[in-house]
This record gives sequence, structure tokens and C-alpha cells, in this order.
Amino acid sequence: MKFEKKDIKTLFLIILSAFCYSIAMKAFVDAGNLYPGGFAGLSTLISRLSMKFAGVSLPFGVIYLVLNAFPTLLVFRYVGKKFTIFSVLQYSLTSIFTGILPSFPLTSDLLLIAVFGGIIGGSAIAIALRAGASSGGTDFLAIFFANKYNVPTWNYVMAANAVMLVTVGILFSWEQALYSIIYQFCSTQVVSMLHLRYKLDTLFIVTKMPDEVSDAILHTCRHGITRMKGEGVYTHSEVSLLFMTVNAYQVDGIIASIRKIDPHAFITINKTEKIVGNYYQVPLE
Repeated sequence: MKFEKKDIKTLFLIILSAFCYSIAMKAFVDAGNLYPGGFAGLSTLISRLSMKFAGVSLPFGVIYLVLNAFPTLLVFRYVGKKFTIFSVLQYSLTSIFTGILPSFPLTSDLLLIAVFGGIIGGSAIAIALRAGASSGGTDFLAIFFANKYNVPTWNYVMAANAVMLVTVGILFSWEQALYSIIYQFCSTQVVSMLHLRYKLDTLFIVTKMPDEVSDAILHTCRHGITRMKGEGVYTHSEVSLLFMTVNAYQVDGIIASIRKIDPHAFITINKTEKIVGNYYQVPLE
């Protein structure tokens, strides 16, 4: 495992991610007594349960670190070592920041707390994911299964969170549980929108320079290309149709490489829900 210059940028984004997530916890979650998704929500629930029923104050950060232990080992073994190290740094810093920062409510409106808290919390998670790391916990599990099955799993994570919120409603308050659902929905949607690794796009490229364009694409990404001969009906000129499926985050780079070779290439992009068959997914480091 070798660290490179780009890892300095990753380190900065990890710190920013942890700090933003801590802001969401201290300014919104604490203010509304809400329960964020994943292990952060479970840690919050355990901490509040211990205080309510045992009179013992268990720090959020300690519980959060303990819960992350097993998923960390799982991801370290099956996903990527550098990814795991940066993720451990992210959730460790989150634990530290939430322990240091005081609670500072920005508003008493529970709807505003739920919506903007979810947006900030989701943005923090997305920053970590786009940097090549995660916030640990259920993110680890989601990434593990996404790597294995090559499909987005964030909606399944939200379904698991719903089980936790039913517990919150029964033991604490249904109002807190319902507003927490809004928080988690906003957070999940932000992550789903910003995290493009497991979203797929299909490209159809019409060009008169198929060999040159294909070479340019293959230098940009490692994906197969299907080539078909065709004819422009209006001009009756011979063209080629190149067909390929790529990850959404690769599209801009591919288009830029195509335009350098053939500025007149015609490109259409379609969203792809799922693929069946051999598909190369760039592994996490």
C-alpha cells in the first residue's frame, strides 16, 4: 500500500467530512433529539437508553467506535486497505469532534432541524465517499454489498434505519421518530445524488472516427466497447455506433476525451438501472 500526493487532498476532505458531520450532530441532532441513520443513530439511541434506564452516561464517541469495529475488519479484508484507513480516520475524527464541540442549536423548529440537519449530514457522508472513504458503520456494509452485487444499496440502509426508529417511537417519542425519518430521508437522498460510484450510464456514440475515438476512450477508462456500422440517413455517409456502459462519475472524462478526437461526434447518455454479465468496477484502494 503506497500513499501518493492525491492522498493529501483526500486527507483534507476526510477532515472536512468529519467536521461537517459533527456540526450536523451538535447543531441539529442534539437540538431536536433526533436519531440520524446508521451507527450514528444507533450510538445515539444506546447513549440515551443508558441514561434513561440505567442513569449511566455513555459517550456517543466511544459507542460509535466500538460499533464500527466489526464492519471495519470486514471492509479491510474484502474492499480496500487505503479506503479502510481513511474511513477509520473519518469516523474517529467524528467521534473526537462530537466530544469536543458543544451543542449549539440554530433553531427550535423541528422541521428545519430535520431537513437541514439531514442535508448537512448527508453532504458530510457524500464528501467522504467521493474522496475514496466513508463514514463507517452501515456505509461500510452498503459499500461491501454494492461491490459484491454492483447495485446501489442506500434505500436498503434506510429501511434498516426505519426499524430503529420504530424502537425510538415506542421507547421515547413518536414525534422524535417521525422527524428523524425526515432527517434520514434528506440525508439518504443527498448521498444518493452526490455519490456516483455505483450509478451506471450507457453511452451511444455516433462517429466517423471509430478507431481513434475507441483508443481515446480506452485510455480514459477500462470498459469494453461494442462497435456497429451504420449510415447517416440524411447524408448517406458511413458512420459507426459505439456502445458502452460506464460508471456515472466517468462520463465527463470520457466525453472530454471523445471531443478532443472528434468534435462532431454525436453522444447520447442514458441512465442504467442494472447490468447482468461481466462488468469491470474500478476497485477501491
